[in-house]
Amino acid sequence: MLKLLLPDLYLDNIYNLDFEYLKKNNIKGLLIDLDNTLLPWDCSDISQDLMDWIKKCKDWGLSLCIVSNNRARRINECASRMGIPAVTRAIKPCKKAFLKGLNILGINNDQVAVIGDQIFTDVFGAKRMGMLAIMVKPASKKEFIWTKLMRIVENIVLKQLKIK
Repeated sequence: MLKLLLPDLYLDNIYNLDFEYLKKNNIKGLLIDLDNTLLPWDCSDISQDLMDWIKKCKDWGLSLCIVSNNRARRINECASRMGIPAVTRAIKPCKKAFLKGLNILGINNDQVAVIGDQIFTDVFGAKRMGMLAIMVKPASKKEFIWTKLMRIVENIVLKQLKIK
């Protein structure tokens, strides 16, 4: 069970992503969480740094899709401004959301990495789907109350996995 919670990579943020590592592992697409991964929680401000990172991903030949448990309006608005598609109300770690993302990308699960800030949604969901799991530290301390509660359990798991 713990193997399903162990990310393949653990990064400070998306900007530390090693594109050579992705290329070496035949990764052609990214399913990316929005809140506290691409943007701080409940934020809609898209920085030039983020837009540059998205461009760099595309320049490396990566297809991108946001997969978020959040409501459609804000997620779709942000995704549109970033120029990438989105799956909303994903109910991660359910497989259905990841399958929708795969369908949008049009590539196989073994060619996709999931990037997110939570073990029980992003990492667990990626591992169940046979995808590369990349965990980043949350972009902000501000988050949904349920997520704050899950962070307590997550920190216990992180200590068990000796990631911290």
